[in-house]
Amino acid sequence: MPLEKIFDIRNGYTPSKANPEYWTDGTVDWFRMEDIRMNGHILSSALQKVTEVAIKGGKKIPVNSIALSTSATIGEHALITVECLGNQRFSFFTPKAAFADMIDMRFMNYYFYKVDEWCKGHLFQGNFNSVDMGALKQLCVPIPAISEQERIVSILDRFDALCTDLSSGLPAEIEARQKQYEYYRDKLLAFEPAE
Repeated sequence: MPLEKIFDIRNGYTPSKANPEYWTDGTVDWFRMEDIRMNGHILSSALQKVTEVAIKGGKKIPVNSIALSTSATIGEHALITVECLGNQRFSFFTPKAAFADMIDMRFMNYYFYKVDEWCKGHLFQGNFNSVDMGALKQLCVPIPAISEQERIVSILDRFDALCTDLSSGLPAEIEARQKQYEYYRDKLLAFEPAE
């Protein structure tokens, strides 16, 4: 089905930095690209926060929405697990009520890697790149049975954990082997003077 039939799509915005009332002692998560770069593709807290006064129309982006970068840096996304706002580089995809029970947003978070690639190939060139939003809204995505979505998520979660374990464990293993090498090198090269 086309994205626009499944999701409510909203653009992010940046409250005026000139107004300290929007930023001082903020409690509302306000996401930007730095959040994805620093914390990955599932976000539960933003590096910056704004105040309730900064919310246009009093409406936050709902929990379990996907933030997709559609201008400047193209083809990055994250599943947002808290109510929030985000800057104008993001378009937010929130499941419509009619589809809420048909979609596992963890599945969609994985599927959006394919949407990221699609976005990179469908750009408007200007002062900065932006995605062809009309075409993006018409992009069709699969909606398998919820049990199939959960099965796919389970498999991909295991692969993701394996990759994460390798990337965190490998440096420690390399360091241990380096120390082992240095130990044996020093032993092999430690000649005792002849008496």
